[in-house]
Amino acid sequence: MSKINNIYCVGRNYAAHAKELQNEVPSSPMLFSKPTHALVKGDGQEVLFPGDRGSIHFETEVVLKIGKPYEQGIKAEEIVDSMAIGIDFTLRDVQSELKKKGHPWLLAKGFPNSALVSNFIPFPGVEEMKKIDFSLVKNGETVQQGNIKNMIFDFQTIIDFTAQNFGLGEGDLIYTGTPEGVGQVNDKDQLTLIWGNSILGECYIKLN
Repeated sequence: MSKINNIYCVGRNYAAHAKELQNEVPSSPMLFSKPTHALVKGDGQEVLFPGDRGSIHFETEVVLKIGKPYEQGIKAEEIVDSMAIGIDFTLRDVQSELKKKGHPWLLAKGFPNSALVSNFIPFPGVEEMKKIDFSLVKNGETVQQGNIKNMIFDFQTIIDFTAQNFGLGEGDLIYTGTPEGVGQVNDKDQLTLIWGNSILGECYIKLN
């Protein structure tokens, strides 16, 4: 994997997912970040997670890789050079406690290996992507399925908002939000990341 600079993530970008967690639907993009130590490749390897910090949930997402520096007015098709399917892993019990205290989510979202990403493929363009679903298969069963046409904030809105508030350049990743169906992972689970009918990534969960 080429050098990754920043990892941005969009929270609550599918209305059905916001509803399943009893969260309000945001009126503007809700962004958080993960440290680069969170990034791990889903290439069939065993991925290690903490087994003593409560429930760990999968959140399957389309991941965009930025190929050039942002300039005002640039289109998604011009700045995104490739895409992948990823999982934003979340320490759900930790996140619930942080929410109660009004604290940032970083402890629940930024732990090592919490940003899984599949192999990257060339970005096919927004309209083509609307024709294809992405999904997560857990132990042989499809547990999440989504399509970018159901996002609250589209790629262009996310890209512009991220660039204007944080900056955006070559090597940055954007996790664009998860549809409904998030759930818990357990030790020895097999997770398979699928784009259309193609397997882009896979991993095995190991709780320490």
